[in-house]
Amino acid sequence: MNSIEEFTKGLEVEFEDLEPGTLSSATNFRSIKGWSSMHALIIIAYIDANFNALLNGADLKSAQTIQDLYNITIEKLK
Repeated sequence: MNSIEEFTKGLEVEFEDLEPGTLSSATNFRSIKGWSSMHALIIIAYIDANFNALLNGADLKSAQTIQDLYNITIEKLK
């Protein structure tokens, strides 16, 4: 599994409107400018494609930060 920093940078690349270095592990991903359900799908697809872990709606609902997403992904890999 990538480090939280690599996870965050990889996720950041998926959001085309973000400048590099915008996100951190403490970022509330729902506060990303222009947040929509499309962003949620991007997160799910990113994690599935890069980590072979499938997040569901309940996982996203329980997460607030990038760190939370990372932790959920780690748990799904066990």
